[in-house]
Amino acid sequence: MNFIADAPTSELVEHMYATDLKVQGYVANQTRIWAHSPESMAALTYALSMAVDAAGLDVRRRALLVTTTAAAMGDAYCALAFGTKLASAAGEEAAVRAVTGDDTGLDDADRALVRWTRRVVGDPSGTVAEDVGELTAAGFDDRQVMAITLFVALRQAFSTVNDALGAEPDASLLERVPAAVREAVTFRRTGATRSRLSA
Repeated sequence: MNFIADAPTSELVEHMYATDLKVQGYVANQTRIWAHSPESMAALTYALSMAVDAAGLDVRRRALLVTTTAAAMGDAYCALAFGTKLASAAGEEAAVRAVTGDDTGLDDADRALVRWTRRVVGDPSGTVAEDVGELTAAGFDDRQVMAITLFVALRQAFSTVNDALGAEPDASLLERVPAAVREAVTFRRTGATRSRLSA
């Protein structure tokens, strides 16, 4: 599942596991990693929540940005998890397009968001004022641009920790992923994950 063993039991760790069981019915592989530093997970969750509020991201746009971030960095775990959420909010076709980097069907605001996300993930030091200009032209003010950028960067950090420490998509997650989304996520899979995805 992961490259590191489960964290020693503590009240905070038990709370994390209990929350997973209540919300999704199983303890996620990524939760077992972050259980080694519950305080860090809490701080990251708080910062992400603040960024979401400041950016004014609804459930659909949040799923769009996370799916785009995960796909841009080759993170199968979050691409599958949030691709599934995006499919629920906007349809499977929209989720597949987010995974594959196809901007077809996006309005100007969503197109600006996903293009900015790919730039932040792929080459943050290569951005120029005109890139930010696409966001402002689409209706996002400077505070929102800052918050959107922070959200993407934090999601990338979260995925980086998971990927580096070997977190694979959970079997229970894979059972819920729409077939079209599962087939679209073709990047960075280990042999075990690839076998489960094709089963």
